[in-house]
Amino acid sequence: MSTSDKKSAEAPQGLRMLLELGPLVVFFLLNAKANALFGGPYDQNIFCATGGFMIATAASLAFSYLKFRKIPTMPLVTGVFVMVFGTLTLVLHNDTFIKLKPTLVNSLFAVVLLGAAFTGRPLLKRLFDGALDLTDEGWMILTRRWGFFFILLAVLNEVIWRNFSTEFWAGFKLFGILPLTVAFAMAQVPVFKKHAAPQETTGADQAS
Repeated sequence: MSTSDKKSAEAPQGLRMLLELGPLVVFFLLNAKANALFGGPYDQNIFCATGGFMIATAASLAFSYLKFRKIPTMPLVTGVFVMVFGTLTLVLHNDTFIKLKPTLVNSLFAVVLLGAAFTGRPLLKRLFDGALDLTDEGWMILTRRWGFFFILLAVLNEVIWRNFSTEFWAGFKLFGILPLTVAFAMAQVPVFKKHAAPQETTGADQAS
């Protein structure tokens, strides 16, 4: 990938991250402030937050499609789970479903990535959609690491929602999981450097 191609690939990544983060911020704010905004008992905030989360997720996916003419696989899968488990939460008036959603989504990602790694397929290469140029060995390393990381996220979600309050769980999703994910991603920088794919040389470069 040329320098100009890399810059064009990096720019949308920041916007895509904001699109993925936006619904989570909406969920956190509504869960914390729904009673002040709309009235009603505090323990009903999770249902208002779930409705807002579903709307924000749908809007994020729609904007992503209009902007990029495609929706990345992982946000799309997550969005489907949000809609299904959000609907179950609201219809059955049971917040267990929305709390289970991260566990199931992360478990699914872990199984898919580790299954692909086991069969020798660097699946993460397709999910990054050309944003990085790595060797197949580098992609395999990242595929395995992210697979195990998703297992960690699934376990953390189970521990938090089953042992702490709804408010703590909602806050941990934004202020715990997000920084942990960013830190893990930054820790993979040495892999990017060590396993960077050789750059193609143009005729002008060869002549010089």
